[in-house]
Amino acid sequence: MTVKHTPQSMRTFFIIWAGQIISIIGSGLTGFGLAVWIFEQTGAATPFALTVMFANIPQILLSPFAGALVDRWNRRQVMIAADTGSALITLGALLLLTMGQLAVWHIYLIAALHSALAAFQEPAYSASITMLVPKKDLTRANGLMQMGQAVQMLLAPLLAGILFVAIGLNGIILIDFVTFLFAVGTLLLVHIPQPKKSEQDEAEKAKQSLWQEASFGWRYLRDKGGLLGLLFFFALVNFFLNFSAVLLGPMILSFGTAAGLGTVQMVGGLGMLIGSIAMSAWGGPERRITAVIGFIMLAALGLFIAGLQSTVWIVAVGMFVLMFSVPFGSGISQAIFQSKVEPEVQGRVFSIRSMISRSMMPLAFLLAGPLADQVFEPLLREGGTLAEGVIGQIVGIGPGRGIGLLFLISAVVLWIASVAAFTNPRIRNIETELPDVVIEEEDVSDESVLGLETA
Repeated sequence: MTVKHTPQSMRTFFIIWAGQIISIIGSGLTGFGLAVWIFEQTGAATPFALTVMFANIPQILLSPFAGALVDRWNRRQVMIAADTGSALITLGALLLLTMGQLAVWHIYLIAALHSALAAFQEPAYSASITMLVPKKDLTRANGLMQMGQAVQMLLAPLLAGILFVAIGLNGIILIDFVTFLFAVGTLLLVHIPQPKKSEQDEAEKAKQSLWQEASFGWRYLRDKGGLLGLLFFFALVNFFLNFSAVLLGPMILSFGTAAGLGTVQMVGGLGMLIGSIAMSAWGGPERRITAVIGFIMLAALGLFIAGLQSTVWIVAVGMFVLMFSVPFGSGISQAIFQSKVEPEVQGRVFSIRSMISRSMMPLAFLLAGPLADQVFEPLLREGGTLAEGVIGQIVGIGPGRGIGLLFLISAVVLWIASVAAFTNPRIRNIETELPDVVIEEEDVSDESVLGLETA
């Protein structure tokens, strides 16, 4: 029997979210602890860049196929399997460290395995939100998900620094393992409804290969012009924000201290936390697309402020404005996708969305350093081409000012892109041109391909 399902409250979501946020904090502790360990072992910057690369590439490559499988399988069980796998990987790292066998290449492998599992966990989690949260509360739920990242940014470095001295890396990784058990435990306590799959849909799936299903998300977005336009807009936003974020440390350290960098990062995390709380309490406007573009323009203003002067407090103000805006722009955009994409295909569509968005990150990291070091920094050194002109008077001259100019250029490009997005009728009218989806669920007695019992 198939029943119509309309979420009435956020109770189940809150249970899952609580477990996930505890796990996110635990992962942040391990990430900080392993960064300290890598530096102690190597004293070099390259291993950090390689770790970031291995933490992103597998998820980018696997996302389309993972999304297709998420739509085939029971999403709750996918999340349980992914979190359990991550817990076992963390346990393996602990055993290697305890035996004195942990090597830097193990960290690359661990990062890659976690990334591969995240390719399944993230679309399953995002697609489940639509089945758990009333339409009016989707933006609020996305704000709470953003809050997890903000809490990690604020608490993880502080707690990990204290714990690294008190109990060492072994103790930190053990705590991370326990937090994964919280994530899995909350999932075992709840039921996540599955979207309805018609007999016609099942018959069509049976005829398709995994590759055809993986490419479905792209074809779906291509046919929904407004959603595709919004996706490309956010891909551009993601590129320039990550482009600037990777240069924040070098810019501040060129004129300040490590303590100044820590202060700016903490203020940025505080901005994101306040923004997440505010959006969760607000729930978002009725006219969502206007708010999305408006908050991206506000984020660009923060980026512009951060690049203006070689002063820690000015950079901190800019980063606060930027990070405060991110939960609104990202969360409201996610709510648009959740309300416009049919639940039974959200795994595939959200995976393509994630792949395109994340693919901008390695490109940004690859281009940012050479552009800063070889082009923009020389332009604003003493005697540089731009040092004596208007630009030199605006942003100043000396170390870090070329990066500051890149911040300003990124902000201006984002303002132009935001205006272009709003003047595009397919994007501007996305909420009226595309109908909201109808949420239905399968019979709760259906069994998943994974063969796990449905709660």
